Amino acid sequence: MTPAHGFSGLPRRPQPIKPKAGQESVWDYPRPPRVEPRSERIIVRLGGQVIADTTDAVRVLETSHPPVYYLPLDSFPAGVLVPVQGTSFCEFKGEAHYFDVAAGGVAVSRGGWTYPEPTRGFEALSTRVALYPGHLGSCEVNGEQVTFQDGDFYGGWITTQIVGPFKGGPGTAGW
Repeated sequence: MTPAHGFSGLPRRPQPIKPKAGQESVWDYPRPPRVEPRSERIIVRLGGQVIADTTDAVRVLETSHPPVYYLPLDSFPAGVLVPVQGTSFCEFKGEAHYFDVAAGGVAVSRGGWTYPEPTRGFEALSTRVALYPGHLGSCEVNGEQVTFQDGDFYGGWITTQIVGPFKGGPGTAGW
């Protein structure tokens, strides 16, 4: 999709898809983002093995982004999350630390991240990890296989309940 440009030459906000009954538009999500507890069953697989199965997730909602689910660190078997060097910084959540994710003979470099000392309002993330669904075997929300947010940096989980358009793909950096 090529972004429309206003008179200033800057990309304009795209036209949001109107949600149907039971759906959410990412354009109704807040900025700054918020953390929301969830009770859906989340199942994650890698290398043919279940590496997480929980009903105690939270998701972060931010304008134009599909939700990012954060699962309790203790919902992963020992050895699946391997801390690695390097950090990144989120203007809202603080400093992220990364994990390689390994199971069933498969290893995903920097496939997960956490905020061990998040900023105020994001304390619920300190004992949780987010995963890039596009790099894992499968990620499910209540039995529905999620699709992933485009781009190399974002980790949004897209289900049929979420409508966009979504930030992350080519031409969306200015949203």
